[in-house]
Amino acid sequence: MRTLTEDEIEPLATGAWILGAGGGGSPYDGFLNLRELYRQGTTVELMQPDELADDDLVAVVSTMGAPLVGQERLADPELSVKPVLALQDYLGEAFRAVMPVEIGGGNGLEPFLVAAGMGIPVVDADAMGRAFPEAQMTSFSIHELPMFPLALGDIRDNAVIVTRAASWTWMERLSRAVCTALGSTAPTAKAPRTGREVKDCAILHSVTKAIRIGRTVHEARVRHDDPVGALLDAEDGRLLFQGKITDINRRTTGGFLRGDAVLDGIGPDAESRFEIAFQNEYLMGWRDGEATVMVPDIICLMDSESGEAVGTETLRYGQRISVTALPAPDILSSQKGLEIVGPRAFGYDTDYRSAFDD
Repeated sequence: MRTLTEDEIEPLATGAWILGAGGGGSPYDGFLNLRELYRQGTTVELMQPDELADDDLVAVVSTMGAPLVGQERLADPELSVKPVLALQDYLGEAFRAVMPVEIGGGNGLEPFLVAAGMGIPVVDADAMGRAFPEAQMTSFSIHELPMFPLALGDIRDNAVIVTRAASWTWMERLSRAVCTALGSTAPTAKAPRTGREVKDCAILHSVTKAIRIGRTVHEARVRHDDPVGALLDAEDGRLLFQGKITDINRRTTGGFLRGDAVLDGIGPDAESRFEIAFQNEYLMGWRDGEATVMVPDIICLMDSESGEAVGTETLRYGQRISVTALPAPDILSSQKGLEIVGPRAFGYDTDYRSAFDD
């Protein structure tokens, strides 16, 4: 176990935003909150998964909802703690540690806000290795672990605990309905995990990975190198397209941000067009009508100059974008994984084809 240092907070935010694949909510507010807590003297411990005892209880947290709404509901450490405390009271057992359900976006920083408020460490792991829009899209679901109980809270005096659900899909439906009623965004504490379950079924060392990615981008900027190229070289990624956003269709419905965007090519891609579809996260990309990238590959739209990730809620006309792909954790492209997070899970009538297949 070690203390997360203040100079790691910004790289963590940058890396989590890239791993968010457009979703998970912007980490900027969480970054500001965590930095301010550190400047007031608070620190957070980062715990390696193998330091957990098998029977330790771990809280799994995220903010659920549409990223666009999250721009109006700023990150709040006290609010993030609320569902965790509600679930702890319901279980009658204290949590040993906390971890993100997804390392992507603002949800990659949320456990640090919870940890700061509760005085417990953050486990260096998550359940997605990126961000996904639905509650069943996790390594815990792929391993068929229990999906209940789950707690949600909001800025009012509301706290809801879903004590049982018939399946992971039903837990998504029930919790999404509550989230929508709470304003289409709500902090959550997912089904608690034991230390043994985390060690066996989580995606390990994803917090460290996010920090490493963020540092790669920041160090490239300091050297005045291409931050996008530096990231792709360091993480075995692929540059798929460079272009300028010329059209955006975006709507918030059912607790999700859904839509698509069109990019006209620039430079080597000047004669081509790229279309990207999203449901909170980027799901499918087509170059001149041909599908070239799809979930579970980590599709990231990055500002071509700064290397900052561009979320689905922050797409703007005229942005110069590099469309990139990073490899996803192997479990996501397993047969069971593709049933839950592959293109058909999102309604696309196509089999998964990795952007990394030559």
